[in-house]
Amino acid sequence: MKIATWNVNSVKARSAHLMRWLGAFKPDIVMLQELKCVTEDFPVLDVKALGYNAVAVGQKTYNGVALLSTKPIDVVANRLAGDEGDVQARYLEADIDGLRVASIYLPNGNPTGTEKFTYKLAWMDRLAARASELLATEKPVVLAGDYNVCPTDIDCYSPEAFVDDALCRPESRGRFRALVNTGYTDTIRALNPTEHLYTYWDYQAGAWQRDLGLRIDHLLLSPQAADRLVNAGVDKKPRGEEKASDHTPAWCELS
Repeated sequence: MKIATWNVNSVKARSAHLMRWLGAFKPDIVMLQELKCVTEDFPVLDVKALGYNAVAVGQKTYNGVALLSTKPIDVVANRLAGDEGDVQARYLEADIDGLRVASIYLPNGNPTGTEKFTYKLAWMDRLAARASELLATEKPVVLAGDYNVCPTDIDCYSPEAFVDDALCRPESRGRFRALVNTGYTDTIRALNPTEHLYTYWDYQAGAWQRDLGLRIDHLLLSPQAADRLVNAGVDKKPRGEEKASDHTPAWCELS
């Protein structure tokens, strides 16, 4: 079973990219983020033509998450619990083929020292609470998406340049580390402990051509899912396409 996550940075602008990638990579389950469209505008018929069921939670212009699967999708939640006033489309949880999965678009949090960073940290606390609840079910769980966190210096091309960035701040990293330490496995790092594997390259300053990247897209597995982990990596091909998303898919394979 191949599971992937991809911040498409506008599903309208990147629809052709998405369809090509689905046809070539053939994942079984996909978590998408940053749709940048309302729910009704998600290209359900296009992905259905490729053999995928789809559920999306959209928002005009910003955010938005989706789940695609070759198997039926049974939605559990379309918002992250813990703040009834939070209407941003950043979380979608469902049961698919014996797995509990979630597509996550964690807030960026920049600039630090503003309410945006406060929101990010509070969102991470809410995610940790939900992740703990899911661990208690002892189900195989996959929490995947754009976490907007570089967990360690190896996940950032220039730790010095990002020392005050919300993606690398100790508060963000500490919460991510605490989440993993409750019992989740960071798939990419578990199988590639020292390799510089990036999932995001800025559009500016030739970042892609110079491989000035960040690893901010992650797939976290509960112990019951991690026991089935056989492979994980990053598919860099979509980032090299013309007018590509600034992110590229990260993936894992379960037995």
